[in-house]
Amino acid sequence: MAALNDATRGRLLFGGDYNPEQWPAEVWPQDIRLMKEAGVNLATVGVFSWATIEPRPGAREFGWLDTVLDLLHEGGIGVCLATPTASPPPWLGAQHPETLPRDRDGTVIWYGSRNQFCASSPVYREHAARITADLAVRYGSHPALRMWHINNEYGTACWCDTTARHFRTWLRERYGSLAALNTAWGTAFWSQRYDSWDEIVPPRRAQYLNNPAQSLDFSRFTSDALLECFVAERDIVAAHSPDIPVTTNFMPLFVGQDGWRWAAEEDVVSVDIYPDPAASFDDPAGPAHGALVQDLTRSQAGGPWMLMEQAASAVNFRPVNQPKPAGVTRLWSLQAVARGADGVCFFQWRASRQGSEKFHSAMLPHSGEGSPAFARIRDLGAELGRLAPVLGGEVTADIAVLHDWSAWWATQQPGSPSAELDYRAILSAWHHALWQRNLTCDFAHPEADLGGYRMVVIPQLYLLTDAALDNLAAYVAGGGTLVSGFFTGVADEDDRVREGGTDARLREVLGLAAVHEWWPLPAGSAVHLTDGTTGALWSEDLEPAGAETVTAYADGELAGRPAVTRHTYGRGTAWYVSTLPEPPALAELLASAAGAAGVTPVLPGLPPGVEAVRRGELLFLLNHSREQVTVPLPHPHTDLLTGHAHPAGISLDRLGAAVLTPHTQGSRTCADSSSPWPAPRP
Repeated sequence: MAALNDATRGRLLFGGDYNPEQWPAEVWPQDIRLMKEAGVNLATVGVFSWATIEPRPGAREFGWLDTVLDLLHEGGIGVCLATPTASPPPWLGAQHPETLPRDRDGTVIWYGSRNQFCASSPVYREHAARITADLAVRYGSHPALRMWHINNEYGTACWCDTTARHFRTWLRERYGSLAALNTAWGTAFWSQRYDSWDEIVPPRRAQYLNNPAQSLDFSRFTSDALLECFVAERDIVAAHSPDIPVTTNFMPLFVGQDGWRWAAEEDVVSVDIYPDPAASFDDPAGPAHGALVQDLTRSQAGGPWMLMEQAASAVNFRPVNQPKPAGVTRLWSLQAVARGADGVCFFQWRASRQGSEKFHSAMLPHSGEGSPAFARIRDLGAELGRLAPVLGGEVTADIAVLHDWSAWWATQQPGSPSAELDYRAILSAWHHALWQRNLTCDFAHPEADLGGYRMVVIPQLYLLTDAALDNLAAYVAGGGTLVSGFFTGVADEDDRVREGGTDARLREVLGLAAVHEWWPLPAGSAVHLTDGTTGALWSEDLEPAGAETVTAYADGELAGRPAVTRHTYGRGTAWYVSTLPEPPALAELLASAAGAAGVTPVLPGLPPGVEAVRRGELLFLLNHSREQVTVPLPHPHTDLLTGHAHPAGISLDRLGAAVLTPHTQGSRTCADSSSPWPAPRP
């Protein structure tokens, strides 16, 4: 994209959602003063302001927004201006109830909260386009404008009659004929054959199980219908401000959007991350979850990305909402920068006094500017201001984790071998194992070019297309290392079980004659393996055909049968893991496979709880433990956060961090810091 103008050039973006319409105008100058004190250089404005801008149909109340944008500009603070279409005003639902979504039972989702729109509704789309166009005309050339933010956290699904008509249109484009649809959906089962397009409805509440292929297509359609809404608004604002990048904020590892398709339509890929601060110590679930979402978002972006929302302290949506311990917000913000973020923002700037999120923390809390919480925000802003050398820097990875939304959707269907099979949990367990060993990884679509990776892992992909299977076979044959989890390659893109139960191409790569039966394990149970470890969730009856047994089942119905296998295929190696190993065993297995593939940790010999990430020539060290630790360094470095030199090692306090640049640094590998984002699409 064109460089952000002088107010933000050369600095990481730092700020948050700003909702001045919730406050009297006399508060606004104080907000600007405190933002400047905190080092804020970007404010996201207008996300939920539709009813304020358009209090009645056709009215336009822009005066307050004019003032706010002018004040921010005068204060040297850029604006990420949102289209307010995530939360239609009450009058739209009252006058046009056809814009309101319905759930799968047919119940209307009424106004009175947010996201109460049917993405297929022409009336909603028309009103959304009108207010978007008026915003673009009025503010497209405003000097404060740095970025457009479309809608907010897309994810609403609808099963209404308007959606049904839109679904049928989508299906016609996908299949072309009813005969092709009937074949794809396997409608010979349970006498479900369709003789007219008008007979097709979304997978609403049924007497028993819905057709799984129909449900899979409806998930694809829902993602595409929402994407149509985004693209329509994006094109409107881009027409009036072609040099301004456009984004929308993803929810973290969210099942409802095909993130690969969506990211391809954005200039800047951004995400909201809210790990549980109760997992700050000892249990690394919080920082591990953050790392997963950050790696996925960076991979979707293909480079720098933006953390659009995080909590300054407590949230309001868990049963018990604990604040973040001192240091966690700083540490997790630096983790995002380490893993590719060129912007770190929060929800929200000033804590609300009313509404459903009045107990959600903010950069400026209820206790005001004299609070320890605001002091920590000021300190964070100052530290981020010292990290200009990181801008545009790449995070390189030798490992790719394969992830696909269609496979996720297909795995969610009922009537499977085990209701305990949780795609998200399995993906998290495998990524956590790599993260724990400081093995940096990207995410990739199974049809993507994998040639740049030494190792590819598949935690679990039940559904794989023909193109994906051919891609994997070519990757291993060409010298790559593949580590595949269980119940993978079972179905094609129509959720049709492959002949033989597991695709023949994949079995050839893995050196397996057959996967005779799937043996899911009851919740809470485990199976013992001959290497002394245990597996959970799943097991399989494997028949090798050239594969070496690495470890076998030691008890149960499969005693003596292979559990983990390894096979040479072409110039590469393929592992198959037919259970979910206990966490230490999974980490050891993946580290062993990585080592054999020539992949090494970012920094060896790290104390427990310390995360190391390289971004460009910079080394980020993040201490997630409650203890002070000492990290040995292979050669002298200087910490950009403190300016202190560290010849042979560095001490990190509890929840401490360092951003190290080597003394031997020659030319900087980071990109030109004046332009951290890609150019907007033509």
